[in-house]
Amino acid sequence: MYLADDYWEKHGLKSKTKTNFNTSLGVIFIVKKYADTLSSIISERGLNVNFKHNLIEVKPEKQEAIFEKLDSELNPKETVTKHYDFLHVVPPMSAPDCVRTNKLLVDQAGWLNVDKDTLQHKDFKNIFGIGDCTNAPTSKTAAAVACQIGIVGRNLTQVMQGKEPKSIYDGYTSCPLVVGRGKCVFAEFDYNAQPLETFPFNQAKPRRSMYIMKKDIIPFMYFNLMLNGYWEGPGFFRKALRLGMGR
Repeated sequence: MYLADDYWEKHGLKSKTKTNFNTSLGVIFIVKKYADTLSSIISERGLNVNFKHNLIEVKPEKQEAIFEKLDSELNPKETVTKHYDFLHVVPPMSAPDCVRTNKLLVDQAGWLNVDKDTLQHKDFKNIFGIGDCTNAPTSKTAAAVACQIGIVGRNLTQVMQGKEPKSIYDGYTSCPLVVGRGKCVFAEFDYNAQPLETFPFNQAKPRRSMYIMKKDIIPFMYFNLMLNGYWEGPGFFRKALRLGMGR
């Protein structure tokens, strides 16, 4: 939404477009600090956001998208049909079929049923979960996986040694929010939706430095460090940049 609006404005198309963002959620972002920034940007740019609108059908021949209004008290719920010229859809997430269909391993929603702190399976103690397949209540991102790598590695080692797993995952995750060309809000937060920022400045403010982080530095770290097992998240650097006074 933000990049599309930025592009249309730079090419003189803003007056000819109407941008609608429909989300099944009730907020623009789960962390208030970053939500406040995004809400201000949405207001300043005149973008239209519809909360609790769940996409249930697309009619490409008519260029229509049908949304179910989740806050409707009717049964079946009220729907609304919107015409589109360009439609960008993010489909619902799920665990891989090999996990989702194994009823012994998953919760009622189909996610690997793990302890959110140790990432050990709640029933099978020789199984640990990592990444997007688990029901750990945090945003499913590569940043979350990076932190989980170290937690699972240490806890798995302890279990193999006949000990109880003691390393605790705090739910750290990161969502770099590109709000325009060269501008990024770098959201970092924990299980409790509390900011857990690495840098000693306000990361809710759109910055070019955070855009460079998102565009150039993170891809390098992902392919060269994380995928080779050398990156366990920014915890060390967060403490170092705060002289040991942060989490």
